[in-house]
Order: sequence, then C-alpha cells, then structure tokens
Amino acid sequence: MDSITIGFLGLGALVFLIAIRMPIAYAMITVGGVGIALLNGPMIVLSQLKDLAYGQFSIYDLSVVPLFVLMGAIASRTGLSADLFRAANAWLGWMRGGVAMSAIAACAGFGAVCGSSLATASTMGRVALPELKRYNYSSTLGTGTIAAGGVLGILIPPSVVLIIYAIIVEANVVTMFMAALFPGLIAVAFFILTILIYVLVKPDAGPRGESASRQELISATLNVLPVGVVFGVVIGGIYFGLFNPTPAAAVGVVMVALFGLFRGQVTLSAGREALLETARTTGMIYLILLGAELLKIFMSRGGVPQAMAEMMANSSLTPMTTLMVLLFALILLGCLMDSLSMILLAIPFFWPVLVEINGGDYATADMSPFGMDTEDLKIWFGILALIVVELGLITPPVGMNVFIISAQAPDVPMRDTFLGVLPFFAAEIVRVGVLIAFPALTLWLPRILAG
Repeated sequence: MDSITIGFLGLGALVFLIAIRMPIAYAMITVGGVGIALLNGPMIVLSQLKDLAYGQFSIYDLSVVPLFVLMGAIASRTGLSADLFRAANAWLGWMRGGVAMSAIAACAGFGAVCGSSLATASTMGRVALPELKRYNYSSTLGTGTIAAGGVLGILIPPSVVLIIYAIIVEANVVTMFMAALFPGLIAVAFFILTILIYVLVKPDAGPRGESASRQELISATLNVLPVGVVFGVVIGGIYFGLFNPTPAAAVGVVMVALFGLFRGQVTLSAGREALLETARTTGMIYLILLGAELLKIFMSRGGVPQAMAEMMANSSLTPMTTLMVLLFALILLGCLMDSLSMILLAIPFFWPVLVEINGGDYATADMSPFGMDTEDLKIWFGILALIVVELGLITPPVGMNVFIISAQAPDVPMRDTFLGVLPFFAAEIVRVGVLIAFPALTLWLPRILAG
C-alpha cells in the first residue's frame, strides 16, 4: 500500500473517530501516531514525541495564548459585561429592538477584552437574557441574539483562534489583528441591521425599552471607560508598535485585574477560579496543538496535502470557485467540531491548495488569480476562514453558543434558539460575500499602518 493511500485512509479514520465523539485532540494524536508508525516505523513515532511537544509549545508566539485566556477569565468576573450592557442599553434601548441591539454592542465590547466566543456568550447571556425577558422580547429573538452575538468574540481582537491561524500559516499576529478589526465592526453593524429588519417584520418581537436621562447616559458611559482604556492600551499598543502581542496581553491582564480589585470583584477565590480556568483552557488548546502537529507530519509524509493541492489546481474549477468550496467545507466541519479544532485540522490542508492555485509561495499580485501576493492571501483567507468558523458556533448539531444559551434559558426550546440565529447566519453569509467581493475591506488597515 503506497503512502498516499495510507494518508487518505488515515483521513477517513480521523473523520470516523470525530463522528463517534472521540475528543479531537486524542483523535488527531491516534491517527497521526499510527500513521507515522505505518509509514516510517514505531521508533520514528517515539523519536518524534521526544522533541515534538517541547518544540511545539516553546514557540514564543504561543505564550500569548494563556495570557489572553487569563485576561478574558478575569474580565468575566469583574462586572464589565453588566456595565457594557447598561451603557449600550442607555444609548440604544429606547428603539424598537434596542435592547437586543444593546446586547450585540455589549458582546462586541466584551469580545474586545475577552477573545473567546464561548465566554462572551456565557457572560452576556447572564446579563442580557433577564433584561430581554423583562421587556417581553420574543424568546426566539432574545436567545438567538445572544447566541449570535457571542461569535463576535472570536474575530474582534484579541482572538486566540486568530493567533493559532497566524502560527499555522506563518503570518504576522499583529497584521492579523489589524485585518480583523474592520470586518469585526462590519459584523456588529450587520447584526444590528438584522435586528432592525427583524422587528420591522415582527414588531411585537422586540418592544421599545425605556429612554435614559442625560445623567444616566453620562454615568453609564463613564462606567465603560475601563473597557475602552484596556482595548486602547492593548490593541492600540500592538497596532502602533508599542508592544508585541505577548507583553501587550500581560499588560491587559494587569489592567483588568487592577480594575477588578478596585471594584472589589476580583477576590482571592475569584482569582483562583480564573487561574484554574486558564490552566484548563490552555491545556486543552496545547493538547490539540500537539495532536494537530503529529497529524500534519503524518499527512505531509503521506503526501495528502500535496495531492489535494495538485488535484484542485488541475481541476476545471476556477480559483474563486475553489475558494468557495473550501469555505463551504469549513461550514460543514462546523457542524461536527469546535472552532479551534476546525482551524487546526482544516487549515494545514486548505492553505497549500490556495497557495498552489495562487501561483506558489512567491506569487505576486500580477500573477495571482486573486490579484494579491501570498502574504495578502494569508490575511484575506484567514479572516474569511474565521468568519465561517464562527458559524460553527451557531449551527446544529454542535452549535456550542446555542447550547450555552439554552442552558441559561431552560424555558426556551433549543429549536427556538436555532431559529433565532438563522437571520444572523444569513447576515454572516452576506458579510462573507462582501469581503470576497471587496478584499480591500480586509487589507486596507494593515497596509495603512504598515506604510
């Protein structure tokens, strides 16, 4: 049996193991280890494992992951989410559907200091769901809004998944953060527009809230200044070259912790919980990274990425059609696994395909069918991939954000929550179409700040 056949059989085995609900890290480690043993012998596997974990985890860029995770864990315990929602509601709540719009704006703000979609959905659900219920919002719109709003945490910088993508394709993390900001703001605008259209069609689904006085507006706005300060120092410092991502994340952790201590909400017990949550989350991420690296070695030696790239390059599909196929495949994968696993599993296969059809590693804009060189392609495809990866958080049967919100609203059938996210799913598809049609929307900020 030749190596390519073994490689594709291993790919099939991986899909089977995921389908029977084996944890993705263990599935990748199993398939990668057995595959390398079949191709090169068991001693090679032992030799790889001797140095692989250290070599993978000692990458400096990865040191930013536990720090951003810790920043999000502390932020979720400081009351920032409640302040963000109150401020957004003070400005938008008087409109029809305004409380739901406020939830979206608060999700975006919390995502800017958290970087996790699941944490954003969970934290904002506890804050916003009672208010949506108090104003008699339909359960479909209310739960759907929070579940969809949670996905903003994965794209608006800082984002752990974006960091992992940058490491896989060897892109600059700072550049990826720059590129993600404007598409993230577009998502916020599209989600608010979606709610506006929804309540125009179904006025009873989103009643008006209460109008805030001028004093209430000022007070609520002042209470969210710490979020703006943290975001400005961390992300602004990264954008303008004052910090690398790792020290910026460390500064963010200290600022959020000091804010929590000042408010008396980060106690010794809360700090311990945040550290344990960070350890669990980081351990999970690093184990998946180890499995992904082992799987990548096996697939590379089996020739699977190369065979797939050659097959797609020699097919009758146009480059743009190939891109659509890859993005659609990511949406399908989102029905089976979480966003981080998707990025780690799919990008090592999909990226070589795009490089091949773009003209190779050293392609220039003139020779590229997409009109961009390889570095710009990394950025553009990364943002598109992250957007469709987001959709996996709100699509069945996994839909982790939907499960989180359903657990917080047990009186709402899960079916209603899935129906509630459908308009937002459509908005995301429109956003993908806009960014494909106008790549400059993704690339303009990195080019401006780089030049």
